[in-house]
Order: sequence, then C-alpha cells, then structure tokens
Amino acid sequence: MDQVTILLERFPYLQDSLLFKQFLVVIVYALLAKVVDLFITRILKRLVARTRVSFDDVLINFFHSPVCWTIILLGVQHALVMRVLPPPWQGVLPALAKTLMLLLWLLTLIRIVNRLAEQNLAQALGRGKIGNDLFLLLKNVVRVVVIIAGLLWLLAIWKVDLTPLFASAGIAGIALALAAKDTLANFFGGISIFMDNTFKVGEYIILESGERGEVVEVGIRSTRIKTRDDILITVPNAILANSKIINESAPIPSFRIRVPVGVAYGSDLDQVERVLLGVAASNDQVAKEPEPRVRLREFGDSSVNFELLCWVDDPRAKGLETHNLLKTAYRVFGEQGITIPFPQRDVHLIPGSGAMVSVD
Repeated sequence: MDQVTILLERFPYLQDSLLFKQFLVVIVYALLAKVVDLFITRILKRLVARTRVSFDDVLINFFHSPVCWTIILLGVQHALVMRVLPPPWQGVLPALAKTLMLLLWLLTLIRIVNRLAEQNLAQALGRGKIGNDLFLLLKNVVRVVVIIAGLLWLLAIWKVDLTPLFASAGIAGIALALAAKDTLANFFGGISIFMDNTFKVGEYIILESGERGEVVEVGIRSTRIKTRDDILITVPNAILANSKIINESAPIPSFRIRVPVGVAYGSDLDQVERVLLGVAASNDQVAKEPEPRVRLREFGDSSVNFELLCWVDDPRAKGLETHNLLKTAYRVFGEQGITIPFPQRDVHLIPGSGAMVSVD
C-alpha cells in the first residue's frame, strides 16, 4: 500500500476524496490479483507440468480462480473498512464480502472432493476393497461435513448465536443415536473393516461360525459372502468387525492345500514320497513355487499316514484340486503296487467253547 500513499501525496486534492481512496484501493488489489494470475499461468503451471504427479496440475486449476477472486474481495473489504458506514451497512457489507469469500472456497473444496472421488472410484472398485454404495456414502459424508462446517462459519461471520443451535443439535444427535444405534454400529463397522484392511471383494474368508466363501460385496450395513454351494450369506458389519475372520487370500492369493494319504505298513516310504511328488508335478493347477512337499505325519492304527502339501493360485480351486490329486494318487499307487489299507477285523472261532474272539 506504499504506492497508494505516494500517489496521494503527489495529488493532495485527492486526499479529501474518501471515495476515490476506496476506489484506488480496489484497483490496487485488482492489479495484485492480475499479477498473481500471471504468475500462476506463466510460471507455476509450467513448473507443475514438469512433475510426474498429475494431481498438482488439478490443484492449480482448482485454486487459480479462487485465489484471484479472494484478493479482489479482500480489496473490497479493505475499502469498506476505510470509512464508518451508517448502520446497518457498517456490519452488513464487510460480512457480505467475507460471505462471498467463504462460499467461493466452499465450492472449490466440494469440487476437489468430487474430483478425488471420480479419480479414485474406479481404482477403489477395481481393487475390490469396498462396494460402490459404501464408497459413494463416504464421499457424501465428506461433502456433508464440509457443508455443515461452512454453514457454521457463515453463521459466525454474521454473528449469529450458535449456543441454541448446538444445544438442539446435541439433543437431536442423542435421539438419532438411540434410534439408529444398530445402523450406526454397522456403518462404523464397515469403516473399521475398510481401515483395518481385513478383507476385500473377491477374497475367500472363513467366518468365526465356520462358513467359508467369497466376499462379493462390502456394503453400508452388511457384507455379502457367497459359499461354494452358491448360497449368499449376509453378515452385519458390526458383527464382522468384532469377530475372528480367517482370510485365505491374504497376504498372498495363493492357497496351500493338504492332501492326506495312508499307505500300508511295509511300503517303501521313499517310493511313496517320490510318487506323491510326481502326482503334484503332473497337475497343471499346482503352483511350482513354493515347491510341493511330502510329510510323514504319523503311524496310524492301520496305515502310515502321509500328507501332500502343495499350493494353488486360487483358493476357490481347493476342493477341485484336492479331488484331482487324490484320484491321481489312487491310480498311480495301483500302478506302482503301493497298497492303500483300510480297517479290517478278523474273527476267530474257538472250537468247543462256543466263543468268538474278535481281533482288529
């Protein structure tokens, strides 16, 4: 503002014209806004265009006009406070200038929220983390929070007493919380599932009650799981958020299957191990890494019990590939002369006593 003072000193007769001073202040702020506009257009946009991040270009485009108009509105407010206005204009006009600035930045913030939602919607749904309705609900909640904060700020600018409003809001909030406590619990349960990264759409989970299935949707109130029997299970988010969940698809999507096999006592254990590894290697759906392995688990009552451990790329293939591996193992054992025992009972008759002795 030193330039304005120098100009008024050169033209003393203008110092008596307060209207001219106000007009000059607005002109100076308008020129400053133009300088900022040129700086953003000619320099700042070229600098951010060289970065690899695209979001900074979006921010510059959003903030360009609001910054320039804010400088002009600040000039108008500065000009208004230079003179004592008659009531009620002494309070109305400065508050009106502040209101225009507030509305300008509220619209800008809402536009940024909408742009972020549009940018991340496809990405979030592609990753399958949350359902479409929950994502849109989160976006709308953010917008409502921004609007409510703006309205409260607007009332503060116009010096409206907010105490009765907060008291009424507190009573209404308590009534709403009591009436919709289950809905709110499910909503915040969905938020906790999202924040904790417990599971996402497309992954296979096992519930605490034992049901196993694929997550098909994470909604506002509930999560839907489709079992291998094509049965849809709907579980409230509040229950899921406080339950033990086994995620078979995390931290990696591959899933290890265990195939129990028993052979007769007297079998060549090394041959059994080689045959089982060959059975796993012949199956195209079994992953090569990690490598399949065979473990001797126990000496059972009727058999020596082995377990074939191998990996499949998709948990949904667990049942089918266990079936294929067992069928192939049965065929190869028959070709190699390896006996698969089964429980037997021998009955011995004792002559003359009429008694029977049963021996397993």
